[in-house]
Amino acid sequence: MRDLLDDIDRWVAAGHRVAVGRVVGLDGSGPRQPGAAMVVNDQGEVAGSVSGGCVEGAVVTDALAVLSAGGPPRLVSFGYSDDDAFAVGLTCGGTVRVFIETLDERYLPILEAIRGGGPVALATIVEGPADRLGAKLLVRPGAPAVGRLGDPGLERVVARDAVGELDAGRSGTRHYGLAGEARQTDVTVFVESFAPPPRMIIFGAVDFTAALARVAKVLGYRVTVCDAREVFATRARFPMADDVVVSWPDRYLATQGAELGPRDAVCVLTHDAKFDVPALVAALRTRAGYVCAMGSRRTQTQRVERLLETGLSPDEVSRVMAPAGLDLGARTPEETAISICAEMIARRTGRSAGSLRDQEGPIHGSAG
Repeated sequence: MRDLLDDIDRWVAAGHRVAVGRVVGLDGSGPRQPGAAMVVNDQGEVAGSVSGGCVEGAVVTDALAVLSAGGPPRLVSFGYSDDDAFAVGLTCGGTVRVFIETLDERYLPILEAIRGGGPVALATIVEGPADRLGAKLLVRPGAPAVGRLGDPGLERVVARDAVGELDAGRSGTRHYGLAGEARQTDVTVFVESFAPPPRMIIFGAVDFTAALARVAKVLGYRVTVCDAREVFATRARFPMADDVVVSWPDRYLATQGAELGPRDAVCVLTHDAKFDVPALVAALRTRAGYVCAMGSRRTQTQRVERLLETGLSPDEVSRVMAPAGLDLGARTPEETAISICAEMIARRTGRSAGSLRDQEGPIHGSAG
């Protein structure tokens, strides 16, 4: 949705009515995850994607029908057809559920909140009583929720759960009773998280840092390069980074560490005990989901001894992924950066990171 704001603004300014289709559920493999969106105006113009091309035409047809009828939202499902691989469906074998609705005045505060860039979650009833279908609740951490879901109890529980989903950067469906009761399925609520980009903090202004920063930016991370040596930590050397900071790693994390969460990464590339040990001690005190350090196995053995001497427990030290990266045979800075980012993705998704050819089961993880 964030990527579609300019198209929505342009169409609305021109007086067009707009329908929104969002992926709210996925069974098995699918090319787009929950939260993927497309918008369609009353002239048939389209922006965005919900399936990478598999079912876009059918979604456009449904969106135009919703607009022309001025009718209620609709939840539609698309799956693979064994009889006709060219039929509407997902040839990758999964089933995707798309919620289609008119963009009306209820979306105005939502669009403004998304445009503001802060963390915000949007909860939408996608299955349930007809008079509640499409009802929305806008949730921000530390602020009252905006909107209505038809019952105060449901609103209270959904707001609580939405904050948790937002903290983890997840989007997906949850099921409740009509008044928010657990373990009931009267109401299905899709919680879409609009979280700020995850952060990667790289300590050490070295050649590997530039490569890692470039790959991380492609993956959508906000990248900070930090080094205490002013001559090396310069914007000219790291133009791809969002921030270049001259500071000791532990001092920097003393001010920034509390903001890090499970989606964030701290990568220590310093190769110097006086830098990397304080940096890792400070990083392990944060909630960062991925903490790594470069170096040989011998360096890591010595590093572990120094970390334990600081008072960290073996369990705490075991959080450090070192030597950093998957065993890809990487040698160049660019290959090493891919190795590190691949390991980071595997840790986040809980996958074994073996070759897809040698694995069984769905390629894409299930969601929603």
